Amino acid sequence: MTEQQLPAWADPSVSPAALDAQGVSRRQLMRRAGLFGAAFAAGSLATPAVASAKGFGGNDPRLAYLVGDHHVHSVYSHDAKYTFSQLAQASAKYGLDWMVFNEHSNFGHAQYGAKLEHEEILKARAANPRQLIFQGLEWYIPGAEHCTIFAAPGRHEVDLLTQFELAYDGKLLGYTAGGPTHPDTPRNEAHAVKAIKWLAAQRRSGYVDDVLVFANHPMRLGIDSPHEMRGWRDAAPEIMIGMEGAPGAQGGAIPGWRGPTSIRGEYENKPSADSWPAYPTDSYLTYGGFDWMTATVGGMWDAMLSEGKLFTITTNSDVHRVVFDTWKNGDWLPGQNFDNTGRLPDPVNTTEPQPGGDFWPGQFSRTHVGVTRYGYRAVMAGLRAGRVWLDHGHLLDGLDVRLKRDCDHGRGVTLGGRLRVRKGEKLTLNVTVTTASRPNPHDILPELAHVDVIRGAVRGPSADRDDWRAPATKVVHTADVSGRKGTYTLRIPLTAGDESFYVRLRGSDGNRHGAGYLGASVDPHGPIPHEPGDGDPWLDTWFYSNPVFVEVAGHR
Repeated sequence: MTEQQLPAWADPSVSPAALDAQGVSRRQLMRRAGLFGAAFAAGSLATPAVASAKGFGGNDPRLAYLVGDHHVHSVYSHDAKYTFSQLAQASAKYGLDWMVFNEHSNFGHAQYGAKLEHEEILKARAANPRQLIFQGLEWYIPGAEHCTIFAAPGRHEVDLLTQFELAYDGKLLGYTAGGPTHPDTPRNEAHAVKAIKWLAAQRRSGYVDDVLVFANHPMRLGIDSPHEMRGWRDAAPEIMIGMEGAPGAQGGAIPGWRGPTSIRGEYENKPSADSWPAYPTDSYLTYGGFDWMTATVGGMWDAMLSEGKLFTITTNSDVHRVVFDTWKNGDWLPGQNFDNTGRLPDPVNTTEPQPGGDFWPGQFSRTHVGVTRYGYRAVMAGLRAGRVWLDHGHLLDGLDVRLKRDCDHGRGVTLGGRLRVRKGEKLTLNVTVTTASRPNPHDILPELAHVDVIRGAVRGPSADRDDWRAPATKVVHTADVSGRKGTYTLRIPLTAGDESFYVRLRGSDGNRHGAGYLGASVDPHGPIPHEPGDGDPWLDTWFYSNPVFVEVAGHR
């Protein structure tokens, strides 16, 4: 692989005049972080991003945030449409630094498509070394939903994916039943755990430098039970590190587009025989465009965090067919199909808008990953460390979060980190916001209206692995930031009590909110579902951050 180069916004040899407005804004953010140019490339300012195991407090590195998407489909997926080059160009247009092509599993993909796509990826990496392009797979989890799997570039990145696909994919094996009473469910659930452990073994052996797994759209069908999600995470927490906090298909409910029953994310399903029966019927919806597991304060995501184990959320395009796009799928040549080619025909442009509910990578959904240098493994390390925040509609230009003890002079601990304190210590949560400096791709200048601080107690592994509630989690502080512009820092006081805890952040444009799913006493102004067919995503945008953990000395 050719030597990686800095993106233009981070390269001091590129003049500011050559950058677009987004690039100028990102360069300014990077300068403020004290990490720029050659130092960023070399990672020379990096310091360990963990708190001391013996002492108190803890300090984190200076970070630059890279924007990406780990859920992108091309003609190498049987149900998608766009060429590899169309998607790479779109991602560059919308400011992505990294992206993962995670094509659907299929015998044609395993036999032909994965290798063909790999050849395109190698050419793209050589032609544009400023763009980080990963190859991945969308795994059909035995008896459950889908996952993104991707490896660091290397000699075996495509071999790892195809070996895994043939040995562990639920669709290819016929391991699809997921209902709690189905006789195949124990076998299927065990095979999923075995699959994740196999990936971890490939990393430990050095067959690949790194590999990561994220659960995709977990509540779309309600078939990812709480005990399965905990089981996947616990099988290899360094590999299975999180889930999509918000699905793709965010344009699926634009008024007048898909139909009167359409829902953002295309979360339009009802409980089935394969669903986990304890999920409420209204958990199959999105709330402010986010999956119910993430959007519910005190819900499934918090239930996992309350065990004291990091579980990172992301947001992605899941791009198959873009709203209002005029391209249609091309026609097969005689005798050809996906099974014997592993690739769809190139699309054909028309003059009429074609069906679709997606956005281009980076057009609406963005996952921001904090890194100390530029490169593939740095992105994967940032994701694993939980240095991640996400936004819709380009709501923010930047977010920096630091939690520190008042008696310390360092920067403190950032997203995904752990701060060790004594009971009763005074802490300050510093939240530095950089507001949107330019109109988003919908020609709206987003405005942040509020920032919410959510706090949850850490009480160790749940006695009931199917419990989706975290009753000790709630919104503890809301800052009204309406009208504030530029870069500003919110300083929020916290006190360490008897229990270890975590804090995470959320905020929105203030256009749509109400009492949260578990009531106003838990979440007084959370995201709410839209009316079917009336879910303009650009008018209901949110940001979420991953948590910072606080370990109270003497508390287990």
